[in-house]
Amino acid sequence: MPQTGLIILAAGGSKRLGSPKQLLQFKGRTLLRHAAETALASICRPVVVVLGAGAEALEPELHGLDVIVAPNSEWDSGIGASIRIGLQHLMSNYSNRTVDSVVFMVCDQPLIRGADIDRLYASHAKTGLGIVSSLYGDSMGVPALFSSKYFSELAALNASHGAKMIIAQHLEDNHPVPLPAAVFDVDTYQDYQEIVRNEQGDAR
Repeated sequence: MPQTGLIILAAGGSKRLGSPKQLLQFKGRTLLRHAAETALASICRPVVVVLGAGAEALEPELHGLDVIVAPNSEWDSGIGASIRIGLQHLMSNYSNRTVDSVVFMVCDQPLIRGADIDRLYASHAKTGLGIVSSLYGDSMGVPALFSSKYFSELAALNASHGAKMIIAQHLEDNHPVPLPAAVFDVDTYQDYQEIVRNEQGDAR
């Protein structure tokens, strides 16, 4: 039965933050582990986690989870390298006839839930379109689902380009799903503080 894989892009060096964002705490766990648990709460399998900068310190955060770790020694060249390496690890573990689509997500959008990922899958199944992106503000981006017909284009991305380029090039085959939670991402410590405040406010 065809499956939808999921690749978490978590190889960056957190230059704007100044320390590994993957290790920031959110709801009693690191952002990296939180993202992996979110992915595993969805229907997507297998789950691949691409690690690069500081991988030795990050990999223990994934212990005990049913994920495939994909090391990216080219992490400093850009996110396109992580997309390519993630796809390589996905396809080396599962044949192209088995995995017919993939979701890309990042570890610094902690308000994303497993149910949000499942909405992307459901929209893909309903519309039959090859791309399902998250719509937030005036942007379309990740989390985003791509059918296997885009795997070669994704793998051929310039290292400095991300999946948004593929979305922009194929708008006629893209179904945007409103996902306001995706607007909250961690680039700076101020971003992190705002997300924690919002989450604490929702919990009251």
